Amino acid sequence: MTFARALIFGLASMGLGLPATAADFSDPTWPCIQRKVGALSMGLMWPVQMDEDMPLDPALRAAADQLAETLALRRIDLETAEGLVGDFADTHEADMAVMSYVFSRVFRTLNTRRTALIEGIGEYSLSQIARSERIDETRARMDTLMAAEEPDFDEVDRLEEQVDWDERIYTDRQKSLTYVCETPVLLEKRLYAVAQMLTAAAKD
Repeated sequence: MTFARALIFGLASMGLGLPATAADFSDPTWPCIQRKVGALSMGLMWPVQMDEDMPLDPALRAAADQLAETLALRRIDLETAEGLVGDFADTHEADMAVMSYVFSRVFRTLNTRRTALIEGIGEYSLSQIARSERIDETRARMDTLMAAEEPDFDEVDRLEEQVDWDERIYTDRQKSLTYVCETPVLLEKRLYAVAQMLTAAAKD
């Protein structure tokens, strides 16, 4: 097994406790154990048809925009978010139309952020693959040098240092990739949770 394949296989075992067979490494731009989900559908998360251009009182629109901005912040835990939604609904007698407006703003923000993350993971993955291939090539060069009648040990030592450095960088980046891979899923879960709490708080 080449170093590149070994490291990619090792990456599969670093996910969220899922079996390695859950990942599809035929796509080099998606190294995560989590299943890749491309564009999200707002219609699958929100129970009613919405009109994003619905007319709103300026004060209500400002309050709704502020709520949406806050709900999109991951540092705001869901329990706190639910309380904010309840207060907003009570203060403004917000019905499903108003909550639809809020959710559309939250969805737009988090979906844009999620799309950028997925694109970044793809670039990250291709960079890691290129580095692992470079390690394989360097090791092959070392083998060739050592097989010569008069090996160039200075060059072998230099190449060995290069391999050690590349392996260290690869391993460090692989560890951080575990967290990065979880983030799109967490954003998707947050969107579903926000949709549920907005729906539940909407006034008849």
